[in-house]
Amino acid sequence: MSTPLEKWVNEQAKLTKPDKVYWCDGSDEEARRLIEIGIKEEKISGNPVFHELNQKIWPNAYYHRSHPTDVARTEHLTYVCHPDKDVAGPNNNWMEPSKAKNMMTKLSDGCMKGKTMYVLPYTMGHPDSPYAKACIQITDVSYVAISMRIMTRMGKKAIERIGNSTDFVKGFHSIGDLDPNKRFIMHFPDEHLVWSIGSGYGGNALLGKKCFSLRIASWLGYQEGWLAEHMVILGIQDPKGNVTYVTAAMPSACGKTNLAMLESTLPGYKVWTIGDDIAWLNVGPDGRLYAINPEAGLFGVAPGTSMKTNPNMMRTLKADKFYPTLFTNTALNTDTNEPWWDGIDGPVPENLTDWQGNPWDVSKNSKASHPNARFTVSVYNAPALSKEFDNPRGVPISAIILGGKRTHLIPLVTEAFDWQNGVFLGARTGSETTAAATHKEGVLRRDPMAMLPFCGYNMGDYFKHWLSIGKKLKNPPKIYSVNWFRTDDNGKFIWPGFGDNIRVLKWIIDRSAGNAGAKETPIGMVPDIKDMALEGLDIPKKNIEKLFEINHCEWKKELQDIEKFITQFGKHTPPEIWQEYDKLSKKL
Repeated sequence: MSTPLEKWVNEQAKLTKPDKVYWCDGSDEEARRLIEIGIKEEKISGNPVFHELNQKIWPNAYYHRSHPTDVARTEHLTYVCHPDKDVAGPNNNWMEPSKAKNMMTKLSDGCMKGKTMYVLPYTMGHPDSPYAKACIQITDVSYVAISMRIMTRMGKKAIERIGNSTDFVKGFHSIGDLDPNKRFIMHFPDEHLVWSIGSGYGGNALLGKKCFSLRIASWLGYQEGWLAEHMVILGIQDPKGNVTYVTAAMPSACGKTNLAMLESTLPGYKVWTIGDDIAWLNVGPDGRLYAINPEAGLFGVAPGTSMKTNPNMMRTLKADKFYPTLFTNTALNTDTNEPWWDGIDGPVPENLTDWQGNPWDVSKNSKASHPNARFTVSVYNAPALSKEFDNPRGVPISAIILGGKRTHLIPLVTEAFDWQNGVFLGARTGSETTAAATHKEGVLRRDPMAMLPFCGYNMGDYFKHWLSIGKKLKNPPKIYSVNWFRTDDNGKFIWPGFGDNIRVLKWIIDRSAGNAGAKETPIGMVPDIKDMALEGLDIPKKNIEKLFEINHCEWKKELQDIEKFITQFGKHTPPEIWQEYDKLSKKL
């Protein structure tokens, strides 16, 4: 008699009609075989799925080129299908579940004809962790199978954990015919199901990534009493060897991965990497907040990554440890068979093939590497990987950092007055968009806790859930906002960022241990400049003061925008958020 898992897989095979069904075991040998299949047999839009790169310079590295219409997350085609539209909230696209299923069934009928259905059993989180979740994904392309092996803990332990149970997360994925008009990513939170068709790109196809670990998991956390967050996790070691663990939420293009793998400029301080994207936060038996990284890989934006901006990531990409490493939609240096992207070290090569496979002509003013070009690499390749990475219990969190990109208004670092005030701080967080994102620069987009595109239910209830978690904690972490992006009168960034961000992290961990001073402002506590480690920085005193300046007139305009944003969640917005809004309004 078949198990519920086998029954579900058989049902999907009946619908999709693949030539064969292959259950992955997650082994090195299997990965090598699938890479070979991707080089020699499988094709996407006429291109082999994989191209082998220069193995001497980039060991175990392979190149993948996606369809030209399939290069990023498709938020407008991503739906959260709760039975009640109000539960999904204004922050999500919604479709009635039975209507969504009927549409997806028609699109999926026979979609794997002539292909192999790969069955991917995996866990999000260490298999021995009480916080881990067992999952299954089907896909019809080796790129997704290999990527999921890098990004998750794939193998038989997941099948053992599922056993005879119906309690597992289901992911259905097919690239279909890559028609943008037939591309949808559907989430059914109550069924723990993600159904994706028409895309082979990262977050649309690697269903353990944003689809499950945030959208579905945030709903699970709401029901079960924990938080699934778009956060890095890092350990900060001081000169005495003490390690303090913090999490940090930041929207894209705000330096999240750089922070997770920061190389300190302060003597005696070191940062240990635990995660660069996702944190699952649980209240531990001792009443403290604990974090695990449910992923096992790093899926980062390549452009801008270099030995100057993120030396630890460059070392990770060239480490000869975990097999394989993938590059997607970068350019190719045809002379040396290496990936190339904007911002990488060294001069621009003479002979480049662009991300669409054409010889690149510098005079045409086009990008050789796609702005959203990616790398997929095992976290075990990271030279600064924390020894606590595989701790099933996770690590205890002393501070939560919430960031955004603001050229004015928001100080370099601010400490919330308490947990409730910190949740309001997160609810009002915004980031100025870049030209690459919207074709308009400096447009403010509210993005609470960097979760607006990923919260799988009404964001007003999400704020309520954060408040309820705080009440369960005996010693809640302090909550901070950071802003590396304030500019001077000439529009230049004041703060150097990158490795010098350790100076801000030092103040945060000193504050969380009660070892640093602060002064009160209407929006929170900010450092006394004498308590900041600023030695060796060449920043004029007036600019240092500007980093912590609070302009009451600008804040009054900000308050109007905050009110407009919070109001959209209606009765779901908890009264505590409005209390904090009123307090801030009166202080200003």
